[in-house]
Amino acid sequence: MRSKSFGWIMAALLTCSGVELASAHHSFAAFDTTRQLTLTGVAKEFQWTNPHCWLYLNVTNGDGQTEVWQLEALSPNVLGRLGWKKNSVKPGDKVTVLVNPTRDGSHGGALISLTDANGNKIGGRN
Repeated sequence: MRSKSFGWIMAALLTCSGVELASAHHSFAAFDTTRQLTLTGVAKEFQWTNPHCWLYLNVTNGDGQTEVWQLEALSPNVLGRLGWKKNSVKPGDKVTVLVNPTRDGSHGGALISLTDANGNKIGGRN
């Protein structure tokens, strides 16, 4: 009886720790959600992949140098419900994005919304 209880307790602990790890994996903790940046640039690549989509954006900085920004979006499933499609952004498209920047100051962020050259806006995260 004692070893059965121990087995159940260990199974419960392992299950709970697995949930915590999964939660951390899908966390947006790397991003500063108290700040928002607006970036305008040219799409380098858009990856429609699980668990998160990615937009790589060429942005010209104040010195005239091109920086590649890595923008993490939600899953294809969620983005699809927000109006996105696999080909919503193509290489060469000029876009303006609203992002929560990374906490470490690297060229990255969590995508909030995207506006294309025609002024069409699609959401990404609230």
